[in-house]
Order: sequence, then structure tokens, then C-alpha cells
Amino acid sequence: MQFSGALTALVTPFRNNELDEEAYRAFIEHQITEGIHGLVPCGTTGESATLTHEEHERVIEICIDQVKGRVPVLAGAGSNNTTEAIRLTKFAKKAGADGALLITPYYNKPTQEGMYQHFKAIAQAVDMPLVPYNVPGRTGCNLLPATLARLAHDFSNIVGVKEATGDMMQGSRVLECCPEKFSVLSGDDLTALSLMALGGTGVISVTSNLVPGRVAAMCNAFNKGDLKEAARIHHSLFPLHEALFFESNPIPAKTALALMGRMEAEVRLPLWSMGQDTKQKLIEVLRQQNLI
Repeated sequence: MQFSGALTALVTPFRNNELDEEAYRAFIEHQITEGIHGLVPCGTTGESATLTHEEHERVIEICIDQVKGRVPVLAGAGSNNTTEAIRLTKFAKKAGADGALLITPYYNKPTQEGMYQHFKAIAQAVDMPLVPYNVPGRTGCNLLPATLARLAHDFSNIVGVKEATGDMMQGSRVLECCPEKFSVLSGDDLTALSLMALGGTGVISVTSNLVPGRVAAMCNAFNKGDLKEAARIHHSLFPLHEALFFESNPIPAKTALALMGRMEAEVRLPLWSMGQDTKQKLIEVLRQQNLI
């Protein structure tokens, strides 16, 4: 399966430190109505690091149930513990996800061979489409193109990568050495159009939490060959892309969604509510974008 277009890295709404299922279902429905191409529950933006195992599974279940097959669901199922990653990936398959997004093992700092063996173990244990997620800025390790290409060629169920290095040279090398049908998805809104121009298939987006229709429209324009329109949308969204990283993701995204009336701004410790100075800057951008 090839994952393509605009996929939203969904935030997880909380209310009084509990999963807000009503807000989550309404949020998913809004995403689909706006024309999003796919949804990613339990990624970094979904605060997977502070979900309990039960909550993690429930968030995936709710997403799949609400989507009802209308768009692909790429469920976050990674861990720095290979056994745990296999368990979560097996759950994602059983729940009906279309694929599993697998973060590189954070904190452990494995070698390239260690990462190869980690993803090999998951690929051999669970027969479903798998997408490694490479974000060295958060994990402390970089899944290099040669290692990724080895995985892609050795295991047919490793079908893509979320490439979030922000490094166009690395992105280009990934595209050069991986199979033709391999899905190379940008993990950074700021580099999405650039990576697509090199041959990438789309973006796993933070910004589309706020404006799913506009991020999807950029991908649609690009895929139709209307590069001028794709670039216009990219430039129009640029201030929003920047604003959503004024503080650690997903603090600004949740703050913005609360200001837009979609959910509470609540995040879980060790994340904390947005500082007043940066919140004011965010509000100014949201007003300029006609979102509040």
C-alpha cells in the first residue's frame, strides 16, 4: 500500500486528564469532511509518550471506528522496546489499521544494524504495511538512507518512511535508493512541498490539525501538476507552520484548536500550557489566517 497526500498527525484531546472521546470523534469527522487524505493517531503530536497502554489502544480504536474505511489510518505503534513495538503493531493490525507508523528507537541510541534488526523483527512478526518514522531531533538516532533502503528491499511490508530530518539531501538519497513504490512522506510541514518535488508522496502534517482542507489542497494541486497553486498554498501556510512550533509540538496546535473551539487546550505533563508571550504571537498568526 502506498500512503500519499496529506495525512494529519492527530492531536489527542483531553479533558480533566482523561481522553475526550466526544471531541476526538468530532475532530476526526471534521478532518474527513474537509478532505484529508489519511489520519495518524498516536504519533508524537498525539502525545503517545504519555498515554497509558490502554489509552493508546483506545485512541487507535476510536479513530478506526470513526473513520469507517473512508480514509487510510496509519496508527502510531512504535517503541524503543522492540517487544513492545511488536505488541502495539499486532494490536493496530487487529484493530483494523491500514498501516503502522514506527518511531525509531529513542533514547537507546542503537547502531544502524540495531535499527535494521529492530524493524526486521517487527516486519517478520506482523504482516501489515509498516512505515518507519525518522525524527533524529526527538530520538537521538538517525535511520540512514542505506539502512532504510536495505529494509525496504528485504521486507515487502516496509512500505514507506516518515522522513522528518528536514534535510533535503537525506530525503533525496532516500528517494534515490528505495524502491519506486516506496512512500516517502515528509514529517515537516515546512519541507513537504520540497520533498514532494523530489519525488515524495505527501506529508504527515501538524498544520492540517487546524486547516486540513488547505494542506490537502496543496497536495492535490501538486499531484495535478499545478505547481504554481501548490507553491501559493505552501507560502500562505508558512506563518502557520512556523507558529505551530513556537513551543514544543503539540502545545501550540492544541492551544490553537482550543481558540478555534474544537477542544480543550489541555496537554499532559511534562508538557505544559503555552507561555503568554508565545500564545499572543500564536493568536496574531491565527487572526492573520482568519482562523479566529
